[in-house]
Amino acid sequence: MKESVEIAPVDPASADAQHCLAAYFAEIGNRFPGGFDPAKGKGAPDHDDFRSPRGCLLLARRDGEPIGCGALRTLESGVGEIKRMWIAPTARGLGLGRRLLAELEAEAVRHRFHTVRLDTNATLDEALNLYRSSGYREIPRFNENPYAQHWFEKTLA
Repeated sequence: MKESVEIAPVDPASADAQHCLAAYFAEIGNRFPGGFDPAKGKGAPDHDDFRSPRGCLLLARRDGEPIGCGALRTLESGVGEIKRMWIAPTARGLGLGRRLLAELEAEAVRHRFHTVRLDTNATLDEALNLYRSSGYREIPRFNENPYAQHWFEKTLA
């Protein structure tokens, strides 16, 4: 699988990035009780948050087709936030989420972040399991995301 999937930074406004983000929003809209409105969150990131030097958006492609994404943005000096992690249903169970998370952490180091944070909704069991098994520890709320019930942090080497 690793050989057939490429993960690379892209412009968040690109067609492939927008395809993945739309699929991400549609999925969580179906999974979250009461749906999801991306404009509802106070301080919600915009495209510029996911562009250098403030951050990045990574896209996973298999045979040229977009199958996943994840983003990183600056929260404060030395601290980044991972957002918008999504893997297409057809690519789940292959370790791509873990690989994408590792690539985002490597990007965080390149951005000189010593710490990364993220949040997630309680309905996303697979995300909770991934973050916990990847060394993230639960912390108190650090943002005003109305859809989050769990907040995590990881110190990077």
